Amino acid sequence: QVQFVESGGGLVQPGGSLRLSCAASGFTLDYYAIGWFRQAPGKEREAVSCISSSEGSTYYADSVKGRFTISRDNAKNTLYLQMNSLKPEDTAVYYCAARLGVCTLFGTAYRYWGQGTQVTVSS
Repeated sequence: QVQFVESGGGLVQPGGSLRLSCAASGFTLDYYAIGWFRQAPGKEREAVSCISSSEGSTYYADSVKGRFTISRDNAKNTLYLQMNSLKPEDTAVYYCAARLGVCTLFGTAYRYWGQGTQVTVSS
């Protein structure tokens, strides 16, 4: 059974940091491009970042460039999103997703999705 288990979300003050984890089971992440997406209340889902399966190329939405870092540990079959300098507008449910093929910020291209983890940035 293919499954993602996400963790690391929570409540943090503006300027703080969180690290999200996404552990995969039922398949091997090695051959998959992995993405992080988020959805705030009343808003459409948006892409945050993705990382390719091979050379580890990364892509970021302009809104998080310089603050977020995506990484993967294929040995642990786990994906990470390090989030620094968090802002209230980063508040959302964050999802990891996987697809065979190249990295893309189009969510509809992803086949497997995590259940989401809530990130709240507030003082």
